[in-house]
Amino acid sequence: MILWTPDKSIKEGANLTRFIAFAAEHFGAPESDYRCFYEWSISEARTFWEALWKFFNIRCSKEPDRILDHPDKMPGAKWFPGARLNFAENLLARRDDHPAIVFRGQDRIRCTLTYSELYQAVSKLSAALRAEGIKAGDRIAGFVPNTPEAVIAMLATVSLGAIWSSCSPDFGVAGVLDRFGQIEPRILFSADGYFFKDKQIDSLKKLKEISAQIPSVQKTVVFPYTRENFSLQDIPNAVYWDNFIAGFNEAGINFEQLPGSHPLYIMFSSGTTGKPKCIVHSAVGTLIEHLKELSLHTDLKSDDRIFYQTTCGWMMWNWLVSSLAVGATVVLYDGSPLHKNNRILFEIAEEEKITVFGTNPKFLSTVEKSGLVPAEEFDLNSIKTMLSTGSPLLPENFDFVYEKINPGVRLSSISGGTDIIGCFALGCPLIPVIRGELQTRSLGYKVEVYNEQGKPVVGEKGELVCTAPFPSMPIGFWNDPDNKRYRRAYFERFPGVWHHGDYVELKESGGMIIYGRSDAVLNPGGVRIGTAEIYRQVEKIPEVTDSVVIGQEWDGDVRVVLFVVLKPGIKLDQALTDRIKATIRSGASPFHVPKKIIQVTDIPRTRSGKTVELAVRDIVHNRQVKNIEALANPEALELFKDIPELQEQ
Repeated sequence: MILWTPDKSIKEGANLTRFIAFAAEHFGAPESDYRCFYEWSISEARTFWEALWKFFNIRCSKEPDRILDHPDKMPGAKWFPGARLNFAENLLARRDDHPAIVFRGQDRIRCTLTYSELYQAVSKLSAALRAEGIKAGDRIAGFVPNTPEAVIAMLATVSLGAIWSSCSPDFGVAGVLDRFGQIEPRILFSADGYFFKDKQIDSLKKLKEISAQIPSVQKTVVFPYTRENFSLQDIPNAVYWDNFIAGFNEAGINFEQLPGSHPLYIMFSSGTTGKPKCIVHSAVGTLIEHLKELSLHTDLKSDDRIFYQTTCGWMMWNWLVSSLAVGATVVLYDGSPLHKNNRILFEIAEEEKITVFGTNPKFLSTVEKSGLVPAEEFDLNSIKTMLSTGSPLLPENFDFVYEKINPGVRLSSISGGTDIIGCFALGCPLIPVIRGELQTRSLGYKVEVYNEQGKPVVGEKGELVCTAPFPSMPIGFWNDPDNKRYRRAYFERFPGVWHHGDYVELKESGGMIIYGRSDAVLNPGGVRIGTAEIYRQVEKIPEVTDSVVIGQEWDGDVRVVLFVVLKPGIKLDQALTDRIKATIRSGASPFHVPKKIIQVTDIPRTRSGKTVELAVRDIVHNRQVKNIEALANPEALELFKDIPELQEQ
């Protein structure tokens, strides 16, 4: 079912249309249709990526000698060898009075920075870091809320060729140490606190412990956010932000020119099955991939205002900030997305005239279950594109967006991850939006679906793989000199092929459906079931506000167990249980019907809002959850221990 089709003006004005024409004129690319162009982008990979480099006019002190070395190696391919550049210089290319950042805080704080002001702020902090002895390869960490200071600190860090890594201040001390303790940062940035759910939360107590337990930290730089006056006397080597940059002027930034392959970011896996992996991403891979995704797939332009619901602990923050390279205005929000009875984000979208609005399926489902109809309370006509990621976007989520938010919007479900700091499948402004599908595979990425025998299939469920190198592949993992952990993570299942761990289906249309993580796939009676197939049906039950489904080892097989959170005052009786089962049976199949449905009061999630099926499965089987610090609400795991019903037939 087609929900949106681009009209002539959208097609003609799209950045992707301009790029296809550019690639056709200068590199012989086909102009016939998008599908043919995608096929060209993977069959002529070197030419495609060279065209992107030229089209985006990437700022560099030295052009690459070649586009790709060792194209037959994965891992091992080398992109744009010989190039020398600086990531921050490309994000700060615009230096006029156009708004670069609009910040909105939950407590009604609002501030803006123009591109000129942003450059000046980065210039002062960059000079201060250089005077502190920070150099290329050093690690700088941010224990920061989603404020302009986080962006400034990141840009100042990478302007020197140092490596940026961040997590949000709602992490516990152990979670921060599990991350930053591995990478040994020299400077730690933090705010005095943050706001969440109508509360002002202090960060200084945790900061004291963190600073004391990471010996590499030579200075902790703290900026005010929740209050003007606070003391740093108990925090080792702490200094106020304003004092740290005092005496440094805005003379300009000396952008360190480094090989494109030099490390830019260290990102962290969720860590729910052990200590988080420290994933190292390159400057050139991140830059060109984000430009491609933002400019071509999202159709972001310099006069757009882009927002994504994220924290600094999720890769979508890094992705969002790369919008500066397009010259667009980045809208930041710090606080609960459910503030003001689920209305705060729509209020911001209306007031700031956001044109690209990013969120996640859980938020959309929560809003729908609350009965809120955003289109009736807010003018959301400025939104031309909505993005969603974090978990599969169900067909019913598509319906809600088009019926209750904005019928004219292009809804792009996007999917990739921290592992590639980008997307394998996402949107396209030149083709229709089909209900329940991600529009297309990412240009230049040879994304396929493998069956159990490792053969490519179309129209069947299987494993998402990428069978050719791509620029945003990680450089490797931190402290993994022989790449053993890196190879084990992505290349063990299918040697020489990137195995992402998503259970998906590639449609004949070229679109894709995500059924969940393949390590969470259920296997009752030998039938493979993606968890998203069950969630889709459960979402139809108005009494259910949240759920998680697992496979329980039972009697030599696996049985499906569904846990549900119900609206206040509602108890799970036999009638509701039977209705849930009937809905799943009719909407999916008898194999999908849970053997047990159990009511709980909360569902554990990661800090980016993802349901942690594996952690729940481990608790049910009396196995240790190795890193509960990755969870936003670890106390919820206690609800799944020693449940009597799970010991019954």
